Amino acid sequence: MSVAKVIELSGTSKKSSDDAVRRIVKRANKTINNVQGVWVKDVQAVVTNGKVTSWRVNCKVTFVLG
Repeated sequence: MSVAKVIELSGTSKKSSDDAVRRIVKRANKTINNVQGVWVKDVQAVVTNGKVTSWRVNCKVTFVLG
């Protein structure tokens, strides 16, 4: 039987919301082992002068405890 933990992380990207999620996973993998999944909780577009300039994403990251 395994036990999982869920943490909440936020990230940004000027490219896309998908890129922001990839950045979150990449950064989480530097300090967390056994990342199993990511639930995108919230996505926000930052608008400047009528144009989307960046994306903010809030995620819940699940990983199995060793």
